[in-house]
Amino acid sequence: MRERLRAWLDRPGTRNFVIGVIVVNAILLGLETYPAIMDRAGGLIVALDTLCLSIFVLEILAKLIAYRFAFFRSGWNVFDFLIVGISLIPGAHTLSVLRALRILRVLRVISVLPRLRRVVEGFISAIPGMGSVFLLMALVFYIGAVMATKLYGADFPEWFGSLGRSAYSLFQIMTLESWSMGIVRPVMEVHPGAWMFFVPFILLTTFAVVNLLVGLIVNSMQDAHHEEDTAETGAYRDEVLARLEGIERRLEGIAVQVPTEASAPEREKRRM
Repeated sequence: MRERLRAWLDRPGTRNFVIGVIVVNAILLGLETYPAIMDRAGGLIVALDTLCLSIFVLEILAKLIAYRFAFFRSGWNVFDFLIVGISLIPGAHTLSVLRALRILRVLRVISVLPRLRRVVEGFISAIPGMGSVFLLMALVFYIGAVMATKLYGADFPEWFGSLGRSAYSLFQIMTLESWSMGIVRPVMEVHPGAWMFFVPFILLTTFAVVNLLVGLIVNSMQDAHHEEDTAETGAYRDEVLARLEGIERRLEGIAVQVPTEASAPEREKRRM
């Protein structure tokens, strides 16, 4: 029973059906944000949403029966279990935050799309290197926030009045969002030499550290792509070798049978 249920769950048709329900549920949750649509077809949308949730519950129960405790060894299964569990909590429908979390189930499509999976694998493999870069950026921001607070906090308290405000203002400057006309030029009207602080900060953070992060992610994605290609090439090579071995065995079998068949006329001559 469990083996049949597990085989049914692993079928591509079953997986595609579940993915389709996830996409439909995501669309329904999006439609619920339009009051005009809810006024016209709110009952139908709620009924379909309930149907999708019922399918999710049945899927989780089927997997629990088929895999038992091995179900929780998969991170995606645990994620689905938590999301569905939140949807079933009494009163959860009154909490928009908990209800909106069900939209995260659409992330499961990553597991069936190779290109998206490659991007995620590359990003995950880049996290250790990104941690070091984030630490470097945190040090730069801390030093810059302390300096900006001491230099410009008295004249511009709304931007640099505290360490937190200075850090946020520097983050805005790093993103190049209204950094010149919005912050730096007003500061330079009071402190003409302020450019000697802000220009090196932009060069260091925006053009150096951020590009370093991009380089790490791109390099990790290339490595993930290379590993996947290597694995596919190795699998194809093993398949070809297995076929060649099978052909060789057949040829050896034919070579053994040929002398035996040729000796049959000789046995008939001996009988005569």
